[in-house]
Amino acid sequence: MRQIAFYGKGGIGKSTTSQNTIASMADRNRIMIVGCDPKADSTRLMLHSKAQTTILHLAAERGAVEDLELDEVLLTGYKGVKCVESGGPEPGVGCAGRGIITAINFLEEEGAYEDLDFVSYDVLGDVVCGGFAMPIREGKAQEIYIVCSGEMMAMYAANNIARGILKYAHSGGVRLGGLICNSRNVDREVDLIETLAERLGTQMIHFVPVTTSFSTLNCVV
Repeated sequence: MRQIAFYGKGGIGKSTTSQNTIASMADRNRIMIVGCDPKADSTRLMLHSKAQTTILHLAAERGAVEDLELDEVLLTGYKGVKCVESGGPEPGVGCAGRGIITAINFLEEEGAYEDLDFVSYDVLGDVVCGGFAMPIREGKAQEIYIVCSGEMMAMYAANNIARGILKYAHSGGVRLGGLICNSRNVDREVDLIETLAERLGTQMIHFVPVTTSFSTLNCVV
């Protein structure tokens, strides 16, 4: 089983990029998406819905995560892709990163990782501390792909994420798989991302151009 994670600055198009990537692989692979963003939008396109019930939300209603059943939070989406969202606490209460830890532990204990070819983690990437770093820190994901653009804050976030990967590269066995540029029509954007990739010791593996046409770049079909 191959475990990958998509990180990136909030609003960069990480969830859309990751879902379309997974959709293109679904014909030949058994895949599960684990949404690790408190917004719980990592599986929305795969399920053709606004959002699915999250593990933390349902656990709060029941009183404990131990009171949940796997089929209540693990749904089947586009081309059989399994979808789950960790969720987060009420605003201003608790740590959102703990939802990731709780969700992954629950899925492992309930056998959700059996009979899979790929597991994809979609992670909020503005910060790489606490629970948000779990896929990196504890070796849950072997490959990290960073969605970015030529905008300054997107590149800043990408650099921070890469530093977090480097910190755990030896102990956790994780590596940076590459940068995916979701274009914002920044001047010399390709040059900027290729230069950033070179300085991070990786490469830009794909450039997604700006488009106004309706296609799989915008929505899983």
